[in-house]
Amino acid sequence: MGFNRKIIIPTILSGFAGLLILHPLTMVIYWLEFHPEDTNPVILMTLIVQRVLKSFSIEMIPMSLFFFFVGGVLGFIILLINHSISHKNKKIEYLTEVIGNNLNSIIDNGEGEFQEFKSSLRWNNQSEKVDREIEQAILKTIAGFMNNQAGTLLIGVNDHGEVLGLLNDYMTLKKKNRDGFEQHLMTLISSKIGADLCPLVHVLFHNYQGKDVCRVIIEPSTRPAYVKIGDHEKYYLRAGNTTRELTVHEAVEHIPQRWPSK
Repeated sequence: MGFNRKIIIPTILSGFAGLLILHPLTMVIYWLEFHPEDTNPVILMTLIVQRVLKSFSIEMIPMSLFFFFVGGVLGFIILLINHSISHKNKKIEYLTEVIGNNLNSIIDNGEGEFQEFKSSLRWNNQSEKVDREIEQAILKTIAGFMNNQAGTLLIGVNDHGEVLGLLNDYMTLKKKNRDGFEQHLMTLISSKIGADLCPLVHVLFHNYQGKDVCRVIIEPSTRPAYVKIGDHEKYYLRAGNTTRELTVHEAVEHIPQRWPSK
């Protein structure tokens, strides 16, 4: 409701601006085309007042509605442009702040509400084979951050802050390098969470202690982010230093609070 109000009210006000400004102004310009000699300020002001009053007359209702519509459309477009610019500026500020954080300090700070470490993307170090459940754990964390207030995921670092690197993950991929790793990660997000949310995920690589570490910066989602697991979609939320699945009841309560317009 809050978001709708932010759009509807300015659009209506822009409609009235079109009615009270564009309509009389157009009529004045039209009049001046046929009376170029009458440029006296007093005459022009009188004319403007007359045109404003006339715009509310019964015979001018169709024209008034047209200018109300034009004003509303122009206001709506300006609002969207302003919203887009504001969103981009906030995004730049957020990414600048997060990227500016030193990787060493991130690891030293450990896991928390806005940070999570994962040993690998898909390689199980115990069974020494590809493990789809590890991929699911990555997706759960990403969705959990999206449904909360953003976060940073380090892949290639275990829970204790020990850097393990990404070599084992690389070896499981068709392209055994950073590009292949990023492509696989983004494909997972696109297919299991949603392609429309991929722009909210930013992937960086660091060579740390001679090993590659992937830093995934996740922005807050613009809608509820669900993870497809089998035939079901599940809702996860970052709470404290853990990511947990919400029950249907909990999700129904949380979503309207997180996205009031949804």
